[in-house]
Amino acid sequence: MLKFYFNGAPNPTKVALFLEESGLPFEPVPVDTRKGDQFKPEFLQVNPNGKVPAIDDDGVFVFDSNAILLYLAEKTGKFLAKDIRGRTETLEWLFWQMANLGPMLGQNHHFKTYAPEKIPYAINRYVNETNRLYGVLNKRLAGREFIAGDYSIADMASYPWIVPHERQGQKLEDFPDLKRWFDAIRARPATVRAYEKAKAINTEATMSDEAKKILFGQTAASVSAAVR
Repeated sequence: MLKFYFNGAPNPTKVALFLEESGLPFEPVPVDTRKGDQFKPEFLQVNPNGKVPAIDDDGVFVFDSNAILLYLAEKTGKFLAKDIRGRTETLEWLFWQMANLGPMLGQNHHFKTYAPEKIPYAINRYVNETNRLYGVLNKRLAGREFIAGDYSIADMASYPWIVPHERQGQKLEDFPDLKRWFDAIRARPATVRAYEKAKAINTEATMSDEAKKILFGQTAASVSAAVR
């Protein structure tokens, strides 16, 4: 059975959304990244990058959330258009999330919430870029129910990053098409189930100093045990 290594952060939740939507049997394996579980040798054999999510599909190891989404879509034949135009649109928005929405909003979270020193320039930089990216997605969703035709891995990739919009300094009311899309996905039964699982681990808004050292203070030595 497929093993799904996860916590409650946005990237693992993408994969949880797919698994719940597809009905693919899986075994959830919580990884407490605030305690350093991601740097244990047995986990680094699954993901040499020392991050969640990762999967072990009967000996096929896949890491990086969007790589997992693509793998699962191709494995099941679900949530990825089969025609070349629809597939291309889905993939370009999947990669847009990976290269833009995730990294920029992640820096927003870091400098607004976790950084020991509140640097106004950094906070303004990432809050403003978050606002711009919300605008890009809002424009894309004008006149569309979902990002690329039917509900797809592009939607699953982006939705969890919009969930903490208030913490990112954003108001969904400023983005009406994005809000409509967000509310529709939030109401899906599979989304409800995925977030119930996400509550199991690593969802606290506050973080201890020790956890910050584990999450933000690692070097090459942290992944020296990686074997693939």
